[in-house]
Amino acid sequence: MSLTRAEIEEFWGSWLDINRKAEQSGDWRVMAEWYAEDATYGWMLTPDEHFMAVGRGQIRDWAIGIEMDGFDGWHYDYMATVIDERNAMVVGFWKQRSGIVDDATGREFEVPGLGGSWFGIERQPDGELKFAWQRDWFDFGAMAHTMGAVVKSGKAPDTLMERLKVFGLEVPGHYRPQDLPSTVWPPPVERGDFITQEDAR
Repeated sequence: MSLTRAEIEEFWGSWLDINRKAEQSGDWRVMAEWYAEDATYGWMLTPDEHFMAVGRGQIRDWAIGIEMDGFDGWHYDYMATVIDERNAMVVGFWKQRSGIVDDATGREFEVPGLGGSWFGIERQPDGELKFAWQRDWFDFGAMAHTMGAVVKSGKAPDTLMERLKVFGLEVPGHYRPQDLPSTVWPPPVERGDFITQEDAR
């Protein structure tokens, strides 16, 4: 079933609201109900290590659970949003900021460069809209640099220091590219449902 722009805008507005509540509470798991039961959520860390959660439970426990634990005070304000109602997609561009002030600049430590999330939205059997998939992008090297700067400043809280110890393929949801349970490109995109430029060869 097709979605109207008004429906998507209303759903997106509710997403922004729950993001604000999650940032205030420090518990991002409350956002899990915005995902379909069989949704997928992933991102690339390095060419040899990707993250992927499959299903609402893994998204709750891993993507917005383990991965976000320790980032108390961090905020990911959406700076711009692009809505594609024809294909039921939303792209949100966010800044990744720490809530911790850098004494050298008087500004918050921030991960430089572009960051964002790409969402596919589907109507569920009960009529509600949910995210069918989400893929994030950010510069992992830039993020690591900012984390190092926060630690060096001596202002990193204990919760963040503990979180920084959790990394690598032994962490739930982290895979070698060939072992991913879902594709890095969202499944319908990987399948070719939205091709806008054919291979000219």
